[in-house]
Amino acid sequence: MTNTDVIIAGGGIGGLTMALTLHQIGVSCRVIEAAPVMQPLGVGINIQPNAVRELFDLGITATDLDTVGVPAREWALVGLNGKEVYAEPRGTEAGYKWPQYAAHRGEFHMLLYRKVVERLGADAVILGARVTGYRTTENGVIADLCDAEGTSHDLKARLLIGADGIHSAIRAQMHPDQPPIHWGGAVMWRGTIRAKPMRTNSSFIGLGTHEHRMVIYPISAPAADGTALINWIAEVTRDNAGGWQEQGWFRPVDVDSFAHHFDQFRYDWLDVPAMLARTDNAYENPMIDRDPVPTWVDGPVGLMGDAAHAMYPTGSNGASQAIVDARVIGAQMLVHGVTPAALAAYDAQLCAPVSALILRNRGAGPFGLLNLLDDRCGGVFDNIDDVIPAAERAAFMADYKAAAGFAIDRLNAAPPTIAPTPAPHVPAH
Repeated sequence: MTNTDVIIAGGGIGGLTMALTLHQIGVSCRVIEAAPVMQPLGVGINIQPNAVRELFDLGITATDLDTVGVPAREWALVGLNGKEVYAEPRGTEAGYKWPQYAAHRGEFHMLLYRKVVERLGADAVILGARVTGYRTTENGVIADLCDAEGTSHDLKARLLIGADGIHSAIRAQMHPDQPPIHWGGAVMWRGTIRAKPMRTNSSFIGLGTHEHRMVIYPISAPAADGTALINWIAEVTRDNAGGWQEQGWFRPVDVDSFAHHFDQFRYDWLDVPAMLARTDNAYENPMIDRDPVPTWVDGPVGLMGDAAHAMYPTGSNGASQAIVDARVIGAQMLVHGVTPAALAAYDAQLCAPVSALILRNRGAGPFGLLNLLDDRCGGVFDNIDDVIPAAERAAFMADYKAAAGFAIDRLNAAPPTIAPTPAPHVPAH
């Protein structure tokens, strides 16, 4: 394996976006991915307008994204009695210059992989190998690689980017005293069905309370028969005193093992038990994150994505933030070169605000409105304005968007993170 400017540990959404960004600015890189074969994994994912903007600037078009998802039109919260608590338009219908996409996570991941292979070549991604650690040198970094046969290799570079997820070996070396993965007690079950979309035909619907809820949204455009692929997430909160006792983090389970929790979720517009009964495959995993760390950087080594800031999915912005991370790292290289100074500037720009977002998402993120509703009326009401006035609901959501980096006016007015064309020039220093 030849040496390169930048080694990217991990070929997930963040790592592949990092590779595309480095290629755009003329920096050589190599992605090291542990999976022996790239294949579509996972179910639904939301890509917020701030991240879609970056994808467009990378030359990934709306036509590309339409093959893996659908533009989201609405975000709605509904109380336990099935009545609307809050709803707002999303994406371009809300006034953003860019859409929000609800997509199939695995298909979106494969789209990025195909773009990397097309633009950088098949040898840009090394499969079946992982970065197990690193050693900093006077001129850069040496990554310790282990291949599928267990053979060790050294790979030298100027910088190493740890995009190796919540179980990051690079983060573990950088922060050896970090606490274990944090589980707050919430358990999620995920799956998909084919059904007719509700409300706008492209609505993200949150239903229930902070501790007992459903999330439902389509991840494909309707077919000729009017049905779309619908992503659903069912969630309850347990006592977490004993920690996560089950085997694995994302395991297949029988729907019958959890569907009873949602027997009362029956309304004239939605029958959740009937929906769950039609699901072919369901997967269980705990809602987990990691405590923030004071820095994502150790000289020529930087963390990004879940390796830097694994967070609860309550704000639907984990993948979006990984995409933004990659673009900010690239932008800082345009200023500082392929140097530790670029990583330090990225760390200074994002570490503190995103760390605060991790903690905000633990408090239910935008779903905190359902928490507030539960506190005030137990989730059942006649007129929502009598419980949470409209101005209070709007202010709550505006505050979250600002914290998450996709406030409309600010995002629309911001210059591109990296100019899309022509290819920028990275300074040599």
